[in-house]
Amino acid sequence: MSVKEATKAAPAPVHATPEPPRPAKGHRAWDEAPRWQIYLPLGIYLLFTLVPFYWILLFSLRPAGSTSLVPWPMTFDHFEKVWTERSFGTYFGNSVLVGVATLIMTTLVALAGGYALARFDFKVKRAFMLALLCSQFVPGALLLVPLFEIFAELQMINSLGSVILAETVFQLPLSMILISNFIKNVPYSLEEAAWVDGCTRMTAFRIVVLPLLRPGLIAVGSFAFVHSWNHFLFALMFLNNQDKQTIPVGLNSLMSADSVDLGALAAGGIIAAVPVVIVFAFIQKWLITGFSAGAVKG
Repeated sequence: MSVKEATKAAPAPVHATPEPPRPAKGHRAWDEAPRWQIYLPLGIYLLFTLVPFYWILLFSLRPAGSTSLVPWPMTFDHFEKVWTERSFGTYFGNSVLVGVATLIMTTLVALAGGYALARFDFKVKRAFMLALLCSQFVPGALLLVPLFEIFAELQMINSLGSVILAETVFQLPLSMILISNFIKNVPYSLEEAAWVDGCTRMTAFRIVVLPLLRPGLIAVGSFAFVHSWNHFLFALMFLNNQDKQTIPVGLNSLMSADSVDLGALAAGGIIAAVPVVIVFAFIQKWLITGFSAGAVKG
């Protein structure tokens, strides 16, 4: 074969696709927004969000009658007053008990119901899901009278159990739907592989599925806790004695028709907000992962 023929038979050299030119240092791409368009709205949002919190902190730390915009000299008399004289220590303990019990009951029942909705088919499944969704449109205030009658028959009025049960029932529909969606994201083949290895359904669920549901369980449980911590109507209607009241009712008791103790009210608001802030600070990573449905490994 001649050189000319070999040249014709040889494949044409493959040329690499040239990379698009990169913007020079100090210049931004055309589709990149300038920094001020990002930071300015965020700064305005933070201003409107943090100023009320600073105002509450200011009233709670400065002496009564002071008009200073800086909490100096600083005093903790308002916190001592609401914690001891206004029984906020008792309210705080009751709120913690209601919140933790609601979290545990909601998570356990929603986990069982969500697994049934995700893994089993039954005739009224679609109707049941529709009923769960429709129940979210019913405000709790409409059911106060029927619930009061039921708890009165059960002799649960003036008991923290009535508030825990009511909070759990109202948190279950949405929690069950969320948990079922998380379980659907876990491949069914993982459970089948565990069954082949000799595991029962319960053991396979505990070993294979449950560890992957951690972000979803944390998201559901945290919102159940926060909702029961902040809810006002159930505690107001079902609890009569002062030693059974929760923090939202205690905050309402600081306001009267004649006057409002702003310092004590602000201190009570700080006491009510701090546990929720701490909870969300610790579970922020899991919460974001949970709502992005990132519980799939495969």
